[in-house]
Amino acid sequence: MKTFSRLIKHLCTTTADGRRAFPEETLKAIEETIAAGEKCHRAEVRMVIEPSLSSQAVLNGMSPRERARELFSHYRVWDTEENCGVLVYINLADHQVEIVADRGVGRVVAAKEWHGVCRTMTEGFANGSYHDSIVAALEQLNRLLANHYPDDGSTRNQLPDRPVML
Repeated sequence: MKTFSRLIKHLCTTTADGRRAFPEETLKAIEETIAAGEKCHRAEVRMVIEPSLSSQAVLNGMSPRERARELFSHYRVWDTEENCGVLVYINLADHQVEIVADRGVGRVVAAKEWHGVCRTMTEGFANGSYHDSIVAALEQLNRLLANHYPDDGSTRNQLPDRPVML
């Protein structure tokens, strides 16, 4: 029964829902916030927003965490000089946010700190405040990364700052 209700949610969540939640103005704000943060820390942040999973993925029981790991690999977030890639994955149908960090960053940031960033987004999303909550969460992420992985003058942009909307 649980799989069936999840499947219905994914079937009913469309790319149009994704565009309504994340219009061009919000995508631009995400890109600008990521770019600004990467001037203060050495990490590389990549965001992927996915309205829903395929029916087959849902029926196979793919979790948002598994999907985030798959996308981490697909978009080569791991392919940075200092192993400092961070993927922020949003799945609208599941109302989930996942952060997958490469080993360089993952060693210095505690799981509860990542969860705090995710919570900022999910609580805002629950109130329909996509734009403000995602910008606030990315600013929170940038502060976190600047504290644990500060810029040492050697940084260069290695991953695109523009979010991917699937």
